[in-house]
Amino acid sequence: MSVLDDLAGGLVVSCQPLPDEPDDPMRDPYVQGRVAAAVVRGGAVAVRANGPADIRAIRAVLDVPVIGLYKHGTDDIFITPTAAHALEVAWAGADIIAVDATDRPRPDGRSFADTVRTIRERTDALVLADVSTTAEGVAAVKAGADAVATTLSGYTLASPQTDGPDLGLVARLVALLPVPVIAEGRYRTKEQIGRAFEAGAHAVVMGNAVTSPLWITRRLVPATPRAASAPKKRE
Repeated sequence: MSVLDDLAGGLVVSCQPLPDEPDDPMRDPYVQGRVAAAVVRGGAVAVRANGPADIRAIRAVLDVPVIGLYKHGTDDIFITPTAAHALEVAWAGADIIAVDATDRPRPDGRSFADTVRTIRERTDALVLADVSTTAEGVAAVKAGADAVATTLSGYTLASPQTDGPDLGLVARLVALLPVPVIAEGRYRTKEQIGRAFEAGAHAVVMGNAVTSPLWITRRLVPATPRAASAPKKRE
């Protein structure tokens, strides 16, 4: 039985501080470990976490599957951009390694297939391909990915720029691929989760809408009278 079977039909919660907010008070491995414990207590079947330190902290308190990644750099590809980053994620305790599988150049000059091969040779972890288009998903499976996630739709020039999740991509990948398709990217409501499963998703990942007080508060404050009356900042 694969660890992917443990995700089937469930909610995976991404436990990460905001990547564009270096002063996010949630940026602490101990804090992320407690957040992860809370979401699992609430019913999450697995967690997704960024960086070896957070992954180790979460692994120390939980025995559910961990999807690990390593955000690094400012290039187009920054989700586990190299094979070296992938190995660090695996050695920190991740069961599944999320890797950017778009067709953009990788900073180490290697292909996605090369990264998959290295993971296979040196770890027991599975590979989750984060993609933005149908073609990228098909190519990722040919390169050896164990599962595909729609994580990057809306974040590349090749994908539609929408406020909500790309449910169409979920449906297309499900129809074409022989591996599990995980719905991820801007899922914020129960209704969106339900629609993803209707489209055939193996599991759904939800992140900021559950685990980031900073992100949630920023979305709610504009509805308050005080925010409406506040003077606008000069550009």
